[in-house]
Amino acid sequence: MIATTYGYVYVAQIAMGADHAQTLKAIREAEAWHGPSIVIAYAPCINHGLKAKGGMGKSQAEEKKAVECGYWHLWRFNPALIEEGKNPFSLDSKEPQWDKFHDFLMGEVRYLSVKKAYPNEAEELFAEAQRMAQLRYKSYVRKTQEDWTE
Repeated sequence: MIATTYGYVYVAQIAMGADHAQTLKAIREAEAWHGPSIVIAYAPCINHGLKAKGGMGKSQAEEKKAVECGYWHLWRFNPALIEEGKNPFSLDSKEPQWDKFHDFLMGEVRYLSVKKAYPNEAEELFAEAQRMAQLRYKSYVRKTQEDWTE
């Protein structure tokens, strides 16, 4: 989001497993932009410790779960739209299914290890992570409502 404040940097947040079309659109827009472009992709790695049967072979499904529960959000900031008087920010994620957030965390060994090492604090940390994800989503919704006409 910091890069979007410059106004001349194309920025997108994607997750191919969640939305192939949004991923392709973001990459095409980034390539077409005549300036700096940043595309940030959610990509699970072996250190996440995916518990789903198939492990890293299910990374695309894990990306989809991350977006569905609100852990990761899909959006694009296209400065080309500013020149047209349009809002350059597009939120491509649907309203998350927040009730799936905790289950998403428990599907990765990295979070289970926190629960194991700090059983008394873990649930509070997980609830705070969800609260922050909800705040981020609300801020993205507000950005879609900004008026960019002169």
